[in-house]
Amino acid sequence: MTASRPKALQTFCLLLPLLVWMVDRSLCYKPVIVVHGLFDSSANFKNLLQYINESHPGTNVTVLDLFDNKESLQPLWKQVQGFKEAIYPIMQNAGRDGVHLLCYSQGGLICRGLLQTMPDHNVDTFISLSSPQMGQYGDTDYLRYLFPTYVKSNLYRLCYTQMGQTFSICNFWNDPHHHGIYVNVSDFLAPLNSERPEPNATDWKKNFLRLRKMVLIGGPDDGVITPWESSHFGFYDENETVLEMKYQMVYQDDTFGLRSMDYRGAITVYGVPGVVHTMWHSNQTVFKNCIEKWLT
Repeated sequence: MTASRPKALQTFCLLLPLLVWMVDRSLCYKPVIVVHGLFDSSANFKNLLQYINESHPGTNVTVLDLFDNKESLQPLWKQVQGFKEAIYPIMQNAGRDGVHLLCYSQGGLICRGLLQTMPDHNVDTFISLSSPQMGQYGDTDYLRYLFPTYVKSNLYRLCYTQMGQTFSICNFWNDPHHHGIYVNVSDFLAPLNSERPEPNATDWKKNFLRLRKMVLIGGPDDGVITPWESSHFGFYDENETVLEMKYQMVYQDDTFGLRSMDYRGAITVYGVPGVVHTMWHSNQTVFKNCIEKWLT
């Protein structure tokens, strides 16, 4: 019997990796938190949930059911606070392993608000899916529905008022022909970018840089995010010529940590043609090529 023990131990050691894999493959997958966009709800993300469950079985995925549909027009700082209260317990349960944030459209700005204002967040990877990170300036069906008497060139007259800033879309309306007014009036995007003196800027930058990775996804056929390069932190100059991320003041001055993240190789950018705005979270090719590998 004594001689058989080493052989049994050897067999056990050989089988142990297989046993661990069989017990719980999900141990290697971090929780995923999904934040929806304007006029969306958790019901819009059934395909995305299916893709994640098929590729990473057992992953804890939470699609937050807050500020749905018309409620998504609430001011963005109010939404940031609401989502923060819902997300914080998930982060705490994840502990040192951390979580991933997958945030679509307007939700990408809400997630930036979370990342910059939470000193103890444990977000590993932030996936910004067709989100107007540098703002919005363009006529879209959404705008015509919300403000039928206003078009691109005139919307600043409403958005850059105290009343206008009570609408989420006005919180990131960035008119390049009225930049000075935007900087002074914007309640959300301008302070988030530290485009004007912000007392919390140093802390917000430190919080943002807790991220390990940021993935930026967008494309030229989006049809809603205008310019579409805003999803990559590009934006118009005063002549409506798009300047890419590295030529933006927020990058060059590293106002909230964008350049620092880029310098450490922590930003990945995907430009995907042929995808309209409402299909980013339902397109399996986008998931396979741009999202799946980051959810480990």
